[in-house]
Amino acid sequence: MIETDNIPAFETPNLDDLFLGSSFGLHSYKDLKQFQRFFLQFLYDFDHNFDKPVGFLAPSTDTLIFSIAACWQLGIPFVIFDSKAPSQELNTQIKAIDPGIIFSDQELQSKIDYHDQIDIRQLDISRALNIDVELGYRSKNFEPSTESDSVFGYFFTSGTSGDPKIVPLKRRQIHYAAQASAENFKPRANHFWLLCLPLNHIGAVSIILRSLLYGSAIFRMKSFHPKMITTFLKENELFQAASLVPTMLKRLLEKPGFHVHNNFKAILLGGGPIDPGLIKKCRNQGIPLVSSYGMTETCAQITANPLLKPSGTYIPSKSVGFVFEPNQIQIRNEDNEVQSVNNPGEIWLKGPQVFDGYLNRDNANFFDDEDWFRTGDFGYLNANNQLFIESRRSDLIVTGGENVSPFEVESELEKIDPISEAAVIGLPDKEWGEKVVAVVVAKTKQSIDSDKIQKELRKRITAFKIPKQIIQTDSLPRTRTGKIVRDELPKLFNGKE
Repeated sequence: MIETDNIPAFETPNLDDLFLGSSFGLHSYKDLKQFQRFFLQFLYDFDHNFDKPVGFLAPSTDTLIFSIAACWQLGIPFVIFDSKAPSQELNTQIKAIDPGIIFSDQELQSKIDYHDQIDIRQLDISRALNIDVELGYRSKNFEPSTESDSVFGYFFTSGTSGDPKIVPLKRRQIHYAAQASAENFKPRANHFWLLCLPLNHIGAVSIILRSLLYGSAIFRMKSFHPKMITTFLKENELFQAASLVPTMLKRLLEKPGFHVHNNFKAILLGGGPIDPGLIKKCRNQGIPLVSSYGMTETCAQITANPLLKPSGTYIPSKSVGFVFEPNQIQIRNEDNEVQSVNNPGEIWLKGPQVFDGYLNRDNANFFDDEDWFRTGDFGYLNANNQLFIESRRSDLIVTGGENVSPFEVESELEKIDPISEAAVIGLPDKEWGEKVVAVVVAKTKQSIDSDKIQKELRKRITAFKIPKQIIQTDSLPRTRTGKIVRDELPKLFNGKE
């Protein structure tokens, strides 16, 4: 059992301070408090079952940010579905989570088969802030569930089994993560943390929740816009932090003369393999950078390098830093023995920032008897206890900050005629970190049309999971027991760019 008696505490934000900025304007914590009353009464008016999470299926908007923040403040668990996911995937997830209500974008409502859908525009901020909300008897007596071990949200994560797992995250995890991050860097009140990541990811949600705990502000961008972000970070001193994946940082560094203003604190970098060349370029241009390691199960980053001045980089540059105290880390070999310094193995984690187990799963394969979590990632610790990542979860592909299970993509490929077998891997890519590619075998000797296959896949899986390159072969390399030898597959792509 995780010890939670000493959970980090934070001060209540000043109501007059900024909470959210976007191209649509600025909002204060006072606005958020008014929205919370409106949101709570709305849930009671629609007879929401508070034993179930509130669901959201909508693209990034200020209203969605306010709704997520209100859920956290009120202690109401939530789940955010990927608005770009296909219907089949969404309906499977909804069935597994069983939310009490789903606020959805009108254009997305036809994608899901769910009885209690409400147009998210009914939560419009301007409407909420212009209504004098009269709380009913039940809402007046509402007791927020803000215990440290209560679940605040449910998140989907890809695994090597191909079947996405559901991660319930608890309030203590965010508190410990926020405390650790604050010791390294945090924006001041009335200053922005730039948010341009997809809101169904813990990386984005953690920005919102940490900002609430810090009493600082978020600046929301609907999507990654290199030119606009370059201007913000160079010229607007209200921006003090930004969370990016390597693909985003690479695109910013491609802009001639890209730099940040003198009071900018740091770019937090995570979400996949990090090219040492990016780190070197940041160091040469004086861009403060915090390279980190984490996952949904650890509520985003659980290791990071300290922020150094004046260059804002660190030595050794390939390290992802130290594990956040009071969490612990071990490197173990195949016999489950703890490895010594500089010897690689599998990464195991334990502590209050680590989740307690997947929803509706037998977790025996993921935790040992002493509650150590087996990450499936591989790396080693140096003499200073700095972590170095050698490979992310075995077989898992991380492309542009998104996790892709090759088994899920293979399953969908093999449903398409005339494919009989498929193997999916990630290849190194300068822009995406890794790119998804596939090797397929036809049922007969007929030629397979890659464009047609990709078009069919768009109906079945999210766009970032679709292989960017598909090649055909007579047979897949296999072991004597029939297991695909994935290490042999990259050779098939040599010279086929």
